[in-house]
Amino acid sequence: MGVPEKHQRWVRYDDTLPEAAGEGVTRRILAYNDTLMCVENSFEQGAVGALHSHPHTQITYVVSGRFSFTIDGETRVVAAGDTLLKEDGVVHGCTCLEAGRLLDIFAPMREDFLRHG
Repeated sequence: MGVPEKHQRWVRYDDTLPEAAGEGVTRRILAYNDTLMCVENSFEQGAVGALHSHPHTQITYVVSGRFSFTIDGETRVVAAGDTLLKEDGVVHGCTCLEAGRLLDIFAPMREDFLRHG
């Protein structure tokens, strides 16, 4: 399958394909509709999610690993079970200290993630 269809009710993880999202980072788009999107990001140790901002509110749940996150100029180390809120327009980024996975929820959905080529 690769990327699920918008409004797809059931999304099997094994049917999604990871895509490169930076050096040492892969992204899997999971379930989504117009107002909400779930995305998994897997990081190798040392991989960087460069500082950026976007017009989406984002909640990140740390599934595994350890990360140094900067949100709006404040930096903290987070680990499995921690959650982070990044409201629209806030500059944020991370460095992976210990290989792991992040689950991101975006509102509204990230149409830019669906554009290919």
